[in-house]
Amino acid sequence: MVEELLAAAAAAGTAAVVYVAAAARVVKQYERGVVFRFGRLLRDVRQPGFTMIVPIVDRLHKVNLQIVTMPVPAQEGITRDNVTVRVDAVVYFKVVDAADALVRVEDYRFAVSQMAQTSLRSIIGKSDLDDLLSNREKLNQGLELMLDSPAMGWGVAIDRVEIKDVSLPETMKRSMARQAEADRERRARVINADAELQASKKLAEAAGVMSAQPAALQLRLLQTVMAVSAEKNSTLVLPIPVELLRFLERAAPTPGAPAPGSRPTAPPEIFQEPLPGLPAGPEALESAESPDTPESRVTTDLPDLADFPDLAALPDLPDDTMTGAPADPEPRNETP
Repeated sequence: MVEELLAAAAAAGTAAVVYVAAAARVVKQYERGVVFRFGRLLRDVRQPGFTMIVPIVDRLHKVNLQIVTMPVPAQEGITRDNVTVRVDAVVYFKVVDAADALVRVEDYRFAVSQMAQTSLRSIIGKSDLDDLLSNREKLNQGLELMLDSPAMGWGVAIDRVEIKDVSLPETMKRSMARQAEADRERRARVINADAELQASKKLAEAAGVMSAQPAALQLRLLQTVMAVSAEKNSTLVLPIPVELLRFLERAAPTPGAPAPGSRPTAPPEIFQEPLPGLPAGPEALESAESPDTPESRVTTDLPDLADFPDLAALPDLPDDTMTGAPADPEPRNETP
């Protein structure tokens, strides 16, 4: 009898151990246990730690509540300003309701991945290229709102979405580089022009002070000479006052004008060296201005032969020579 009792107790202990081994479950801290009894969901979600289920009747599914990092494959699209780009992103999400994540969607990871890809394509089509490159924070918020709305029904919360990289065509990269270079050159020219304007104002103020104090200009000139001599000792600097240059400019005669203090001169063809016996000076000018008539040449232009003793020794010339008519030919001896 005692042996039978011991055998029954051993069998019961063995059955209990087997039952506990089959029903015992351990849920980790970052997990939640969802129990299905005969296919029906039990609303009490098992918390972390040791838990028991009914063997063969219950099925325990563990759901991870950690934040999942899911990369979104690069999506190629056309922006609102007609630029083809490739954009890839990364999504951070976690399960907030383990029961909904198992019941409402077949595979919540795949569902979130597909929703992220379609939302990323939609964001590319609604945005400009400049927004994709410089205003990513706003696009990230918009993409997060587009993903979070359907994911809440799946028991999933989107933690954040980040656009990771934007790939541009090579032609677009070169165009943007030229644009950036032109913009930097424009800003450099504006800065140089502004500096020239400020320097001109300061120089104008300095010129006003120096004009009131001439000694200041001399001191500035001496400082310049000292600076030049300190840099290059072999250079000889001879400063010329500006007042001297202005004086020489005022004293320089204009082309074609008579020099100061000089008498006007007549053209060279009028005042030539006169012949002996002919009037010189103003009389010659008057005779030159007199009408060219035979009477005037006879009465006024011909000098007196007595005034030319050298001409008296000349041989007598025929009368025709003076008048310019040809002389008669010498008579020929004609022989019969």
